[in-house]
Amino acid sequence: MLKLKNKFSVERDISGCGLFGVINTKRVRFDGSGIKKAITVEHDRGNGLGGGFAVYGNYPEYSDLYAFHIMYDNLSAKNDVDEYLKNNFIIEKSEPIPTSKKTVIKDHPYLFRYFMRPKSDRQDKLFRDLDDDDFVVQSVMTINQNYDGAYVFSSGKNMGAFKGVGYPEDIADFFMLDEVMGYMWTAHNRFPTNTPGWWGGAHPFTLLDWSIVHNGEISSYGINKRYLEMFKYNLALKTDTEVITYILDLLIRKHGLPVEIATLVLAPPFYQAIDRMEPGKRELLTALRQIYGSAVLNGPFAIVFGFSGGMVAMNDRIKLRPLVAATMGDFTYVGSEEAAIKSICPSPDMVWSPEAGAPVIARFEELERHKRGMVNL
Repeated sequence: MLKLKNKFSVERDISGCGLFGVINTKRVRFDGSGIKKAITVEHDRGNGLGGGFAVYGNYPEYSDLYAFHIMYDNLSAKNDVDEYLKNNFIIEKSEPIPTSKKTVIKDHPYLFRYFMRPKSDRQDKLFRDLDDDDFVVQSVMTINQNYDGAYVFSSGKNMGAFKGVGYPEDIADFFMLDEVMGYMWTAHNRFPTNTPGWWGGAHPFTLLDWSIVHNGEISSYGINKRYLEMFKYNLALKTDTEVITYILDLLIRKHGLPVEIATLVLAPPFYQAIDRMEPGKRELLTALRQIYGSAVLNGPFAIVFGFSGGMVAMNDRIKLRPLVAATMGDFTYVGSEEAAIKSICPSPDMVWSPEAGAPVIARFEELERHKRGMVNL
């Protein structure tokens, strides 16, 4: 049994990571065989140290409940966490996460899932007055920080992360994702470039309904981390990717910024470009850089993030990592390689390489129709 904490792999490989994402904007569900095939095309971008997937729409029967996916070193750790959860949540169902024994993945933590909602009379007095989302965030951080041998790796509604040590195709087989249905999927090949490899550190990194897969390196991690700690986020999971997740949660959920504005915070234009813009845009972007300067992501990166409203993909503002996008009917695809997209969509309507810092945003149709979170820039 692998230790989740304090026992990290020392094997490192600075080869590139592989990303993929696909969304059906009409919420038509499809199984995981396609995204498994697509991320397998990017096999050589990995080294077998990690792979993972996030799927949305996979728990329709529990869509109003928070779905916690938790890894355990041992059953004693599970007993401790179960006690915390029972004191603070109404648990509608808990069970082992279904896995296959007919795969190359043999050494793994205990894997369980819980469908639940916070109690109104929760025993955690420190966070008793928080709303449900904030309480879930604090519960995730409490378990991950204070309960040795336990790690919450997914906590959203009607979505789940499935990840671990191995190539992504092996992880897909282990979790039997060919049998899982969802209307949006993201995938990742390999572990972060400059951080240790372990089951919990594999991508996607999640919080509530945010899920992030990331290729590259966040060289501003230290500044981003200190900034987020001012807002009571606990960053202790040895991955630079967690800052992206928490910044998005802060900007969009806590501060109420539209998605388009949040992406401008992550990868803003350079000041020289801002100075040449028309007055309205210039004032907006100058204000964003002044207010959220410590939330800017520096370094080479490509990211794909999913949330309840859709899927977003983007590069850093110099485009130091590859990213390709395509559309076909109600589907939008993004990946590190065009070949991965064409492995499951041979003749897309349109294929393009997004410009540096320019997000690809694919929204579910009912959200688009009501213009939720939309701005014109």
